[in-house]
Amino acid sequence: MMRVKLVKEVTLKLYARENAPLRAGVEGWLEQIRRAHWLDPGDIKKQFASADLLGNGSQRVIFNLGGNNCRMICWYRFGRRTVRLYINWIGTHAEYSELCKRGLQYSINDY
Repeated sequence: MMRVKLVKEVTLKLYARENAPLRAGVEGWLEQIRRAHWLDPGDIKKQFASADLLGNGSQRVIFNLGGNNCRMICWYRFGRRTVRLYINWIGTHAEYSELCKRGLQYSINDY
C-alpha cells in the first residue's frame, strides 16, 4: 500500500475558507487522505464509497465533499511509493452537473 499525497492542499483549504459551510467536510476529507494508503484505484472506492472513478483512461476521480454539496475532480498518479492526487476542479453539485453536460469533466484543469 502506498501513502497518498494531495498536491497543492492549499487550493482545497482556500476553497473551504471561501465557502464556510464546507469547512468541516473538507477538513474531514483531508484527515482521511492523510491516513490513506492505496494500492490501486479500487482502494479509492473502498475508502470513499461515494467517489466516482471516471473512465476513458482519464485517471480522474470525483469526490463528494460537504455532504454532497461540493464536488472535486482530482487526477491521480500511482507511483512506486506514493499516490499523488492533483486537484483539477472544485465546485458545487450544480456546477459539476453543468460541467458534465458540456463534457468537460475529463479535461478541465482549473488549478
